[in-house]
Amino acid sequence: MNTSLEVEYWVVDTDGDLVPPDSLLDVSDQVDPEFVEPMLEIKTTPCRSMADLREEFRGRISRVVDAAREQDKRLVPLATPLSATPADIPYREKESTDLQRRIVGPAFDDARVCAGTHIHFEQSNVADQLNALTAIDPAFSLVTSAAHHRGERILECARPYLYRRSCYAACPEQGQLQPYVDSVGEWEQRLEDDFDSFRERALERGVDPETLESEFGPYEAAWNPVRLRKAMPTVEWRSPDAALPSQVLQLAAAVRSIVVRADDCGTVVGGPDSPSRSDAIIDSNAAGEPLTLPEFETVESVTDTAIRDGIEDPAVRDYLRGLGFTPAEYDPLVDRMPDDRLSERHAKRLRLRAADRLEADLEQRRVRA
Repeated sequence: MNTSLEVEYWVVDTDGDLVPPDSLLDVSDQVDPEFVEPMLEIKTTPCRSMADLREEFRGRISRVVDAAREQDKRLVPLATPLSATPADIPYREKESTDLQRRIVGPAFDDARVCAGTHIHFEQSNVADQLNALTAIDPAFSLVTSAAHHRGERILECARPYLYRRSCYAACPEQGQLQPYVDSVGEWEQRLEDDFDSFRERALERGVDPETLESEFGPYEAAWNPVRLRKAMPTVEWRSPDAALPSQVLQLAAAVRSIVVRADDCGTVVGGPDSPSRSDAIIDSNAAGEPLTLPEFETVESVTDTAIRDGIEDPAVRDYLRGLGFTPAEYDPLVDRMPDDRLSERHAKRLRLRAADRLEADLEQRRVRA
């Protein structure tokens, strides 16, 4: 199953201040600007094996890191900038961003303090792939990299809270996790219905219909944790934070194996061997059998717990073990963050420390290779 990655990283100078990437965007065609100034996105091409994905991803990040060093810049693998306010992070000029902010409302500003990881899977048995990625949503807690926003420690997993619960609180259909589906047709009908609601909201705010539809359609107006991408075409999982390259690849490998199994064997929700309790999926997920998924209400409940408490919560760990993850093998960066309030000076030091860890992570892999 072809798999590709997109990871967003903050760019800082040697003092830890957020800065634009500028010519770092010229390092590769697979390095893109993001919708805010001090961020870039590093992408891979679709890779047939995890070995190819690892080699390409690490190689591309290494080239960008080396180029950044020549310009006295660093890449920061954190989900939020820790202390900066949205006003400190300017948007790039882009009509679709202006429209989105106008339609969603002022809370959309919280999106610009969020840096994440997107994993794309080649479409095959699409409904089963969508459902498997929906069920594994709480796995974002395995690589959580920030708990702070505006200097305050808000929740263990700050980014999914800010993106889903704050930014898209007024438009949950556009940004929050959606229930399972029985078919691609059902998913597409949901997209159409959700876009109708988005259009109505836009018209209420004085957006011209032609302007809206020149920028957005049903697929483009969906920023949910699980997406069906028509143009690529892929099934996309957008839940994880930006993190160290090794952490991103570790999670991608685990998620890929689950999606491959769902694609090969199918999925079943609930059933006599798997009631709504999250711990009941453990024994029912034997190799070669359809992947048993918990009820969607359970997914939502565990996701809320993961946002609040991360993988330290026993229910979250049990849930993820039941789906095939090994939480003990993960060491999220958030665990190395202080619990107290951060000054801007302290936040800058932590950004630079995270940049050090990213570079050490790459160097460690170079030595092993």
